[in-house]
Amino acid sequence: MRVRPVSVDGLVDELVDLLICRKADSHLRVALDGAPAAGPGALADALVDPLRARGRPAVRIDTADFLRPASLRLEFGRQDPDSYYQSWFDEAGLAREVLGPAGPGGSGRVLRRLWNAATDRAAREPYLALPPGAILLVSGPLLLGGGLAFDLAVHLEMSAAALARRTPGEDAWTLPAYARYAAEVDPASFADVVVRVDDPRRPAIVVERS
Repeated sequence: MRVRPVSVDGLVDELVDLLICRKADSHLRVALDGAPAAGPGALADALVDPLRARGRPAVRIDTADFLRPASLRLEFGRQDPDSYYQSWFDEAGLAREVLGPAGPGGSGRVLRRLWNAATDRAAREPYLALPPGAILLVSGPLLLGGGLAFDLAVHLEMSAAALARRTPGEDAWTLPAYARYAAEVDPASFADVVVRVDDPRRPAIVVERS
């Protein structure tokens, strides 16, 4: 593997340059994939203002707002890594309410939040009509390899040791799910951009994989 170190600001600039090269008359569905410790949400948030400053409306979607009901997520307990891997995230809802409508021939009306996990009820979010050229930044874990319709994918990659070190103790039970994801899916093979973030303050873009 060959990597190119880059600053956090430099990474944002490079991704913005890449995203705005896409046709401005279409919606662009972008995955920011990574475990919470890798900071996919923070990276997605950092892209919003620079994209808007360069004339591309940016819409944030977080998969934490597309969880399945607790009765389904927690059927086998609150700390079951297989359930987390297979059953926590409402991929069908994300496809139906976000990725499909934002894709070719779609209505252009999306839901930014589907489920409120705190109340375990529908979020009752109003639909948003996407402006022309909008870029949807969808952040969260376990996004790739399951057939979700993204136009561009960024995968934030961490070594198993770094992931374990940076994952809070109360969330350590999720680590087997990420190990399974890496082994079974190999998300880097699906991504257009792979960024090593063993230290999120010192990212490195993977330019060649062995």
